[in-house]
Amino acid sequence: MYLHLGQDIVVPEASVIGIFDLDNTTGSQITREFLNEAEKNGRVTAVSEELPKSFVVCGGTVALKPPGGRDGIQQIYLSQLSSQTLLKRTTTEFGVE
Repeated sequence: MYLHLGQDIVVPEASVIGIFDLDNTTGSQITREFLNEAEKNGRVTAVSEELPKSFVVCGGTVALKPPGGRDGIQQIYLSQLSSQTLLKRTTTEFGVE
């Protein structure tokens, strides 16, 4: 199955490592460092021009319409959709109750 992240970006659900809310996670220094390092390495893709609400971490070959998904390299997508909306679009259980 596939997960539509917004606009024209679709990723295989099997490549999704995690879906994170930006407001809740960017308070952590570790998360900010992780995102900054990924951006320096060209692994962050903004799905939309709108203010992002969540980010999705993927591994392996990820995007069907890739602006940057490379084989075997982790890719992070900033999405204007909330993490809850993205989670509802999945068929995979990520251990969230």
